[in-house]
Amino acid sequence: MTTSVRTKVFVAALSAAALSLVVVAILVAWDGRSRERTQIQGRLTTEATLIADLLAQADHLTTVAQLDAEADRLARTIEGRVTFVAADGTVLGDSEQTPAELRQLDNHGTRPEIVAARETGLGVSQRFSTTVDTEMIYVAVRAKHPTVAFARLALPLSSVTSQLASASTASVAALAAAVPVALIVAWLLSAPLARRAERIARIAERYAAGDVSKPAYDYGEDELGTVARVLDTSVQQLGQRIEELTRDRARTEAVLSGMVEGVLVVDRQGRLQLVNGAARTMLAVESTAIGRPYLEVVRDPDVAAQLSAALSGATPESRELSLIRDPGRTFVARATPVATTGGAGAVLVLHDVSDLKRADQVRRDFVANVSHELRTPLTVIRGYVEALQDDPGGSSAPQFLDTIARQSTRMERLVADLLRLARLDARQEPLDTSRCDLDALCAAVVADLQRAFDAKQQRVTVTVAPDAHTVIADQAKLHDVLRNLLENANNYTPEGASISITTTAAGGQVHLEVSDSGPGIPPEDLSRVFERFYRVDKSRSRPGGTGLGLAIVRHLVELHGGTVRAENRPEGGARFIITLPA
Repeated sequence: MTTSVRTKVFVAALSAAALSLVVVAILVAWDGRSRERTQIQGRLTTEATLIADLLAQADHLTTVAQLDAEADRLARTIEGRVTFVAADGTVLGDSEQTPAELRQLDNHGTRPEIVAARETGLGVSQRFSTTVDTEMIYVAVRAKHPTVAFARLALPLSSVTSQLASASTASVAALAAAVPVALIVAWLLSAPLARRAERIARIAERYAAGDVSKPAYDYGEDELGTVARVLDTSVQQLGQRIEELTRDRARTEAVLSGMVEGVLVVDRQGRLQLVNGAARTMLAVESTAIGRPYLEVVRDPDVAAQLSAALSGATPESRELSLIRDPGRTFVARATPVATTGGAGAVLVLHDVSDLKRADQVRRDFVANVSHELRTPLTVIRGYVEALQDDPGGSSAPQFLDTIARQSTRMERLVADLLRLARLDARQEPLDTSRCDLDALCAAVVADLQRAFDAKQQRVTVTVAPDAHTVIADQAKLHDVLRNLLENANNYTPEGASISITTTAAGGQVHLEVSDSGPGIPPEDLSRVFERFYRVDKSRSRPGGTGLGLAIVRHLVELHGGTVRAENRPEGGARFIITLPA
């Protein structure tokens, strides 16, 4: 059970008050006893002096019997034991002894009070009396009597104690009366202190709950207020630092979560301290891995080797690697040791350079393909030009010239397509949009390529849905898109097979599909057929064209805010699907 502050203060105050009262009562009783003893001693001295004076006037009392009778008489008048002692210490009279018993008493000449009275005229002593078998207080004075030299008055301490009982009773009564008062005063005085302590405790509970706003409560000017203000100032400073750390942590987390690079931080013991989202995705690390050794979490040996080298204090060179779980992607790992006030550790940064590697590969392939596409017609043209130079008037000259013209046209188309792709990449071809009639557009493109279809006896069917009859687009560019797709279909569709064009509408979009009856596209090449000069397997090798048609299609469709994709039909052949805003 928890004791409240008020109860503790009350008990402490009550204990202090009670102890003080007890000490005061003891001191008062002791002082009272001392004063009472002094008064009793003074009274005995006075009475002893009076007895001595009376003896001085009763010089006719000389016998032991007379003196003993006088001692008895005086004792009845004065409270106490009266004793007459001769100069040699012989007891001549005693109020407690008979004349016969006096002869058996010891000589009193060596008694302390008699010795002191002989020397100074007054002697006081306290001791146990064997004669009356009790503790006594003695006062002796010199007497001017022919026989009696000293008059002694004694009083039992029991009598003194009874006289002091009234003082002790008064002290106990005062203590009994003071305790209830002390209870009330202690309880009343503990209330304000308890209220202050409760307010400070509530403020502390609010701090513990996370609310560190400065309170308006005045703590007071005493020590409790000083301690509370110091603690309050410390909490305020701590709250400011926590707020700053929280802001810094939030900024750091925002930066790390927004980074495409993977970041891992380990301490000097090799335990993970931080793993951002990109690193968790790259290395398949769960958020619960924080605090675990990196060797248990990071399964890739190259990454583990980088971290191990950094933890040993070295700065390893960046390494290009492919992760085990995703061998198709390429990463560059950079690890470095770090040392902070909190200790040492290491930081590893993973850069995903797969797109850069892929772009570099595409660039190399593009350069190679352009070189090949240009070198082939140039080689043909050069060969036929040399043949014409050898036999300018030969019978084969018209055929040579026709081949030269055809290859020149092919080079011209290739250069034109390359220039157009460059303009599309640079966003230099503006759109001139209008409401386009898809039925008329399909008919116009089919008419342009009719000779090619007739040459291979191919059938082209056009199906335009009533709700997909028109689309807002640049008619000329959409014509180029459809023409490229139909030329591609014509090239890969066998003789006597069919080609279909279909338009549908769904979800506020128009879908334009061009399907052929060719061999289809290998699944692994579906995502790459729109790359420049990209070639699939031999069964799909390009029979004609520049190899840039599908790349131009993709750029023109994306220029309209649409998408294009390729897929294989279940019944055979390929299908190209264009999606445009309605």
